[in-house]
Amino acid sequence: MLSCPLRFLPPREAPVRRGEPVTVGLPWPRGAVTDDRCFRLIGPGGTEEALQTQLLDRWPDGSVRWCLFDFRATVGVKNGGYRIEVAAADRAENRTTPTKPWPVEKNDDIDYRFAKSNDGSPPDIHGGGCFELGTENNGDAVQIPFNADTGTAGAIHRQFRVVWGGRTTNGQRLQGFGRIRWFRDVPVTQFDFTIQNPQPAGHPGGNWDLGQSEGIDVTKLVSRHVPALSSLPATVRVSCAPGSEWTNAGCVELSQVSSGGANWDSTNHLDRHHHVSLAARGYRVTADGRSIEGDRATPIVLLESGEKFLGVAMPHFWENFPKTITADKDGITLHLFPKDAGPHELQGGEQKTHTFYVAFGKDTITDEPMAWCRSPLVCHADPEWYENSGAIPYLTPKATDPNAEYMKLVDQAIEGPDTFFDKREKIDEYGWRHFGDVYGDHEAVYWPGPEPMVSHYNNQYDCVAGFLYQFMRNPDQRWWELAIPCADHTCDIDVYHTDGDKAAYNRGLFWHTYHYAPADTGTHRSYPKSLRKGPPESLTKKMDQLGATAEKLKKSYAVGGGPGAGHNYNHGLMLAYFLTGNPLYKETAVDLAQFVINMEDPSKTPFRFLSREYTGLATESGGGGYHGPGRASGNSVNALLVGHQLSGEKKYLDKAEEIIRRVSHPKQNLDSLDLLNAELRWFYTMFLQSLGRYLDYKIDLGELDETYAYARLTLLYFARWMVARERPILDTPDKLQYPTETWAAQDMRKVEVFQFAAKHAEGKEKEQFLERAEWFFRYVEKKLHEFPTKSLCRPVVLVLNFGWSRAWWMTHPDASAPFPNVAVSPDHCGEWRMFVPQKVKAIRRAKMIVAVGGIVGLAGIITFIIWLMYF
Repeated sequence: MLSCPLRFLPPREAPVRRGEPVTVGLPWPRGAVTDDRCFRLIGPGGTEEALQTQLLDRWPDGSVRWCLFDFRATVGVKNGGYRIEVAAADRAENRTTPTKPWPVEKNDDIDYRFAKSNDGSPPDIHGGGCFELGTENNGDAVQIPFNADTGTAGAIHRQFRVVWGGRTTNGQRLQGFGRIRWFRDVPVTQFDFTIQNPQPAGHPGGNWDLGQSEGIDVTKLVSRHVPALSSLPATVRVSCAPGSEWTNAGCVELSQVSSGGANWDSTNHLDRHHHVSLAARGYRVTADGRSIEGDRATPIVLLESGEKFLGVAMPHFWENFPKTITADKDGITLHLFPKDAGPHELQGGEQKTHTFYVAFGKDTITDEPMAWCRSPLVCHADPEWYENSGAIPYLTPKATDPNAEYMKLVDQAIEGPDTFFDKREKIDEYGWRHFGDVYGDHEAVYWPGPEPMVSHYNNQYDCVAGFLYQFMRNPDQRWWELAIPCADHTCDIDVYHTDGDKAAYNRGLFWHTYHYAPADTGTHRSYPKSLRKGPPESLTKKMDQLGATAEKLKKSYAVGGGPGAGHNYNHGLMLAYFLTGNPLYKETAVDLAQFVINMEDPSKTPFRFLSREYTGLATESGGGGYHGPGRASGNSVNALLVGHQLSGEKKYLDKAEEIIRRVSHPKQNLDSLDLLNAELRWFYTMFLQSLGRYLDYKIDLGELDETYAYARLTLLYFARWMVARERPILDTPDKLQYPTETWAAQDMRKVEVFQFAAKHAEGKEKEQFLERAEWFFRYVEKKLHEFPTKSLCRPVVLVLNFGWSRAWWMTHPDASAPFPNVAVSPDHCGEWRMFVPQKVKAIRRAKMIVAVGGIVGLAGIITFIIWLMYF
């Protein structure tokens, strides 16, 4: 019988948990399970316990690839453990369920006015609390009515998805959505609440600063909870942080006004006026007139009267400052956007998600009520389970990886003097807009200022995926604490949540802060207007001393732009969805796949009247009209494959295949593409990596068709050329503007390309590809260790994502891929020509039309008008 043992990360506090609701996503081998109703939860006593399942992903043969499991776990008080077993198909209907089913009546227009009973029955929606919202444009706070679906009900919880929308008094739209989960037989409700400004942002000159008119100033957003208390006097109890003593009072106010860290007043917190307006370090508590101060609060606030009970707790409270929680005999209010710390500018296309818990009865899961809500249990499988499932190709446990020097490079993220947690502290990467991002310290190497230069990494090279790969190889709490906040930040802040801008930007991912430039008031949106002023004189002098010209640096500052195909990463969000079941991750990942299709749509541009050709925005890399293999095409193919896997919609796979044929060919003149020019073309290996993943994906689908054959021929053609021509980029440092450690890390991509090629080769050629993979792997290991800057953000993220597959190939050198079902040779593939996008064709046709009409001078005017319309 197939059985998956379940493990738990050690809780940060309260190690004894009794019946805590737990959610975990697990992968399953192909063909092993056909129906998620076959799963059974076996508890520490060896008996079957209640289990709720949700199918997340299927293998192409219809069997379960990823499934979400909800159950109640008791840890720290019983021997043994939990496991998921697969019962015979004829027992699919006989899973253990509670004797009392959930009522299934529809709840329309839930306005979050409810009190939850202790016996797990549905909420009374006629009283209990409400959300209130205030903006600068509508003055006083207004209550927010929700519309809710009928939800999903199971053995462990009942979940509703809620949505709301409205306009400020000046007509700006503001909307929100979220999940409410009521746990059976647990008097605690979980809220995931997202507030979103769907307006397109103003970005004059291609810059994206705070203070644009499309932003909405939220003056307050509160969640108000009113208890149904007895006539006895009510007592407020508050615990400020794990391990702190409880304080009793008649009324309490706790405000986290800054992170409480050493750099709490960092320039990371600039507002639109270039001010850091944080009031003080840490948090302040007022309890019946008494004052308490501290650095970092993760409070639990309880209101008790006899047997009546109300409680509120919020994980990552201080990390998402400012936050305030108040309580008195009339109730508890959680201030998600506190009025006293406002206004809180929600930029156009920006959103923020808050997660918190409310208890409507005495919680006994932990000895201290609601202590588990500060750090819920994280459940996972053994690394060997993730490996043997095959759901993550080439994944192996860290414990069996023989590449010790490579693992030292990886573990810099969580161990040593410069971890990613240390990087957070350097620029105080905290606050509701910043928490979860990674400090791009590699961009600050040349910064001359006394304080750190603020630079945000915005999930570049897919930090989320890198963290989660390493978590599955070595389930360490620290990987999880990096991955999930990073996924949340990517969904909320890094993605442009609007449909009102041009198709080239809508729902795209903002890339990292521009090279060697402070984020300033551009926050996480790549291009602040301060770039227009050029670099500080002190910076240009320092660059001159290092051999770079100040003129080049000045030119690099005079830029603007927005989201683009070259910086579009969604694979990590898909992994996060599979491991947690959070629908926001799936929705955002699919949005980023649709972004590729939308930006290519010729009907969405002013040029549509002169050309129906694709725009080419999904494939142009490095400028200059280059549509060969590159960063944009590689990331576009990867994003589309994720879109296809998550949605099943054929349009995503079709577009990926169209892009592959557009930019690559098994008879391209590779020398003419100037691929060895590292400054301009280093990223061609990114495309070849995506080509290898595409081939693996087609094998999984069982589609060994003509496009599979075309891609296979192309990969082998490029790999042969690389064997003859490719060398480490740093072998010619004089050809690089900045010969940094990142170039060594980028060479790890060549390892993957050669491994993919070896899978499709035979005989001596296969051996040659594997030899090159091994050679480049050892080179990167050695070269990176020579750099004192090897712990900077960018090289570490690169080794988190690439290199871990080497261990698998060392034990599977004979792995091979199936041949195509159709015979295709390079000579049958026609000739390859550089793609000509819509804009170029449209301008040519405009000139031709005017020239034929004899009005040559007008051609320039028409061209100029079209150019203005587009840009």
